[in-house]
Amino acid sequence: MTLDVGMRDYDLRAVPECARKLEAIGYDCIWTSETQHDPFLPLAVAATTTSSIKLGTSIAVAFPRSPMVIAYMAWDIQKASAGRFILGLGSQVKAHNQRRFSVKFESPGPKLREVVLALRAIWECWQKRTPLRFKGEFYTFDLMTPFFNPGPIAHPKIPVFIAGVNRYMCRMAGEVCDGLHVHPLHTAKYLREYVHPAVEEGLRAGGRSRQDFTYATASFVVVGDTERERAQNAEAVKQQIAFYASTRTY
Repeated sequence: MTLDVGMRDYDLRAVPECARKLEAIGYDCIWTSETQHDPFLPLAVAATTTSSIKLGTSIAVAFPRSPMVIAYMAWDIQKASAGRFILGLGSQVKAHNQRRFSVKFESPGPKLREVVLALRAIWECWQKRTPLRFKGEFYTFDLMTPFFNPGPIAHPKIPVFIAGVNRYMCRMAGEVCDGLHVHPLHTAKYLREYVHPAVEEGLRAGGRSRQDFTYATASFVVVGDTERERAQNAEAVKQQIAFYASTRTY
């Protein structure tokens, strides 16, 4: 088990110092989320100011971006970080896709699976300079000329994690992904009796083992050096739980 940290300061001017401090403390990975800011930009900055800590999105919303756009961003951060990037993707819920991003929301599980497969096809094209031939139900990619091909990099295997709550997503994560972002609103029973069996089923379907897979799991913890700090942080945790619990999908 390793201990990761979520980046709280997304001011790009403050990211270098923040990332270096987190690396010096000894965290294994810095995660960014897609809430009030773009999740990729801080990691691009951190990639050039750190040397060992992993950098990942937890998560970037998949459907508002073409897989090709995601592929370029991930490729560049992977190169800049010398192989330390983890691409975490999620479907988000229907309301945010349709009303916040104004994009179509359709078959989120199968579509996210196709995003992952399309990314791998694009990266293989760039790394091996082979023709791009991907045709799915939702996406088709068959044009990549040398002018638009960034070419091979030293660490072409980019881990892809997805966020999953229901059985389909958890199973799909085990089948085609490198890891699962477990939803913060969970219980030990839910993990033991629902998530783990679905992931294991996916691993078997993909001919893979548990050693090929990583769980990224967050927990709500109230900390603080003083009673006042603990009270403030407890209120923040309550608000976060209320936010998730009010979302029907969760």
